[in-house]
Amino acid sequence: MNIPANLKYTKDHEWVLIEGDVATIGITDFAQKELGDIVYVEVETLDQTMHKDDVFGTVEAVKTVSDLFLPLSGEITDFNDDLESTPETVNSDPYGKGWMIKIKISNPSEIEELLSSDAYNELIGG
Repeated sequence: MNIPANLKYTKDHEWVLIEGDVATIGITDFAQKELGDIVYVEVETLDQTMHKDDVFGTVEAVKTVSDLFLPLSGEITDFNDDLESTPETVNSDPYGKGWMIKIKISNPSEIEELLSSDAYNELIGG
């Protein structure tokens, strides 16, 4: 299982890359394996300011649809448009080209609540 040490994680199986006041967010390798073949990623919250744990979109796999929860409060500034035509990138490269959104972080203290790679590995039974 791939769990990069430079990222933060949530109990909802999302990863967060913090770069200054910008966070890039996607779903983890574990999550994409659990979901199976991803056929659609929907994010209709671009340019909205949302709170931590709000639903910012959905990811649809062959057998299920899952909500995507915002790991940090902030304004959604970017959506990975490539996922509209190639949602399977989330399966093949969840930590790279399969990123989903970028946000401008509005409450940096929430970063402390995210999981380290070790804590996330423990959560998934690694």
